[in-house]
Amino acid sequence: MIDRYSTPRMREVWSSGWRWNTFLEVELAYLEALEEEGIAPGGDAARIRASVKMDPERIDELEGSLRHDVIAFLTHVEEQAGDVTRFVHFGLTSSDMLDTVSAIQLNQACGYVREELSSLEKALMTQADRHRKTAMVGRTHGMHAEATSFGLVLLGWREMVVRAMAGFDRAVEGIRFGKLAGAVGNLAFGDPEREARVLARFGLKPEPAATQIVARDRHATLFSSMAVAGSVIDHIALNIRHLQRTEVGEAQEPFGGKQRGSSAMPHKKNPIGCENVCGQARLLRGYALAALEDVALWHERDISHSSVERVIGPDATATLEYIAKRLAGIVDGLVVHEGRMGTNLESSGGVIHSEGLLLELVRAGLKRQQAYGLVQRAAMKYFNGEGTFRDNLVSDPEVAALLTVEQIDGCFSLDHHLRWVDSIFDRRTRN
Repeated sequence: MIDRYSTPRMREVWSSGWRWNTFLEVELAYLEALEEEGIAPGGDAARIRASVKMDPERIDELEGSLRHDVIAFLTHVEEQAGDVTRFVHFGLTSSDMLDTVSAIQLNQACGYVREELSSLEKALMTQADRHRKTAMVGRTHGMHAEATSFGLVLLGWREMVVRAMAGFDRAVEGIRFGKLAGAVGNLAFGDPEREARVLARFGLKPEPAATQIVARDRHATLFSSMAVAGSVIDHIALNIRHLQRTEVGEAQEPFGGKQRGSSAMPHKKNPIGCENVCGQARLLRGYALAALEDVALWHERDISHSSVERVIGPDATATLEYIAKRLAGIVDGLVVHEGRMGTNLESSGGVIHSEGLLLELVRAGLKRQQAYGLVQRAAMKYFNGEGTFRDNLVSDPEVAALLTVEQIDGCFSLDHHLRWVDSIFDRRTRN
């Protein structure tokens, strides 16, 4: 996680100070539960809270010799509070703290991610409504296919984001679990009611059947959902990049008044925002693979997952928040060239209406493949520089025997392609 591609609030969640202060709060919450049960002396937690101030640099210094971060943390607390730390970490193991604090961090970070995904969805819906009847050419294989509306394109992108958010939300629910269940998860020196009571203070539930850790299929599901969301964002940004190409020129990301596009070419307006988003999305797919690799661990736990998660936890949440936020700004300020959309729509000489002509010939009595052949013949003559598509149809005796000029011209209307736009908008997913 680097400053260039992360927000201040996300960096704060993953900072050493935030992490160690959360460690302290979890330990003290557990100590207070021990006090309530008469196991630890009353008031110890309050005295520790009043006397201990987390110093990440001191913890790093201690870890340098102790080679164990949780013991370094506990030593740092004991250095400051002395004897009243006697029941701190009582009956717990390092992973109780590591996994519980990680769950708290992930939930906070994922809350920020969700806010930006929601902003992206709203920006797409606003633009979709604005352009629901803006006609443009639909493309398949990168080639002109049939007419559609830019609003429907945007609506399709918005629906993808909605589904990505739903999958992300389910995955986040799956990591609202911690554990305070001891070295192999059997609560040998703990208590299930105490565990549930303490975890609830942090919005978490106990892992139903823990080992030394919370099972990593939960995390794999979360990081996979983030990869899906990133791929959806990648898809949207990639298509905006295509629309901005010189040869297409139908839409472009916003360009600031003092912005520069190229150090050599003053005329350039490059889709750098979308390109940046596409590049960052690749990282999310890599993080998902790393999380999937972390599911398989030896017996009740090994440590092979730990170093992976120290990287992908901060990086994946920061990356997804960043690209969702950046793309939301691009969509919100998207420059749409409706005139160019109309020009491009007509640039293929009306062949985008071929299906309507095919179906009209079928209605007139031809078998489908016969009708297909007649329309294709007229189109291929046009592509070879022989007349216009329309004139080729009108002058074809086999077509003229079945359709009048008025019927042929009627097939060149955009009405067929846009008539159900409002109905499609009406069946969109409701938030």
